[in-house]
Formats: sequence, structure tokens, C-alpha cells
Amino acid sequence: MKPEQKHQDEQTAATEDYGRSTEAGTVRLERKLPGPIERVWDYLTDSEKRGKWFASGAMEQRAGGKLEFHFHNSQLTPDAEPPPERYKKHEGITSSGKVIRCEPPNILSFTWEEMSGGESEVTFELSEKNNEVLMVVTHRRLRNRGELIGVSAGWHVHVGLLSDILNGRELHPFWSTYERLQAEYDKRLPTERAD
Repeated sequence: MKPEQKHQDEQTAATEDYGRSTEAGTVRLERKLPGPIERVWDYLTDSEKRGKWFASGAMEQRAGGKLEFHFHNSQLTPDAEPPPERYKKHEGITSSGKVIRCEPPNILSFTWEEMSGGESEVTFELSEKNNEVLMVVTHRRLRNRGELIGVSAGWHVHVGLLSDILNGRELHPFWSTYERLQAEYDKRLPTERAD
């Protein structure tokens, strides 16, 4: 392969890694993860495992079940990078919601109370593709472009941590990665989609 083609392929792959706004107030992110699918499901539903890449907290695995997320983003990676000043209020928060669908090991959907008020909706869809699991994360009912950008960057870094854990790779620092991704999503996401 020519060096120019390799560089172009790497740029294409990097672009595909970014989530997309599929409709107003919605972001969709896709990742291929190492299987088996039951292992990935456990990292979505088991509090201790989920706490390694996203947030710990109890989850009743049934439609109508309650859930809680306890966020400690600064503690997700070994460097324990402190949050930037504007995100300090988010460190250590607890958010709650309700399970809408729970169909192990393929679909988990829940509402999530946003700090800014209102509820959004998150759906994880898992499907097996050979030895890999395709994870599709869709976050709906985001109220404005600021939420869309922040949530897009948040899922990108959190799911990236999950991918690193499942693949046995070194974890990237949370907050500096989040800030870089937030700036990138601000450039990538169209203004008319969420305003």
C-alpha cells in the first residue's frame, strides 16, 4: 500500500470513529468490541464493571427498573487527572433514571435525568459479528447543541475506555481526552441539528 493511501485510510477510519447526529437532539456512536457478547453486556449492567469505564451504581435489569449512576470520571484512569474548573461540579454526582428495555444480551435502554433538567434517553444495542460485538449507543432527547456536543464527547471517551479495557490497552486520561473531543465535536456537528 502506498503511504498516501495508508494515510487516507487512517483518516477515514478516524472520521468513522466519531459519533453522528442522526436527527435533532440525537447522537449515535458505533464501536466494534472484542466478544463474547455476554462479556460486553456485563460491562453495561454490572455496577463494578461499569464503574471502570463509565459510572457505578445499582441497576434493576427489567423494564421499569430503577438505576443510579455515580460519576467519578477523574478516577477512571490511572493518572487520576483532575477535572478542569468548569467540570468540577460534575465530579462525584449521582444521576438516576429508569430502565425502558432490558433484553440480555442485546438491548439496554433507559431514561437519564440530565443535570440541566429534563430527561434524555440512552439505548445500547449489541450484536455479534464473528468474534466481535458491534455496540451502537444512541442518546436521544438532548435539548440543545451544547448538550449534544458534551454528550457526544462524553460517550466517545467513555466507550473508548471500555474498548481499551476489553482490548487490554493502556487507558487514556479522561479529562484532557474529553476536552479535545468536545472541541472536535463542536467542529463536526451541524448547528441546525440540535438548536
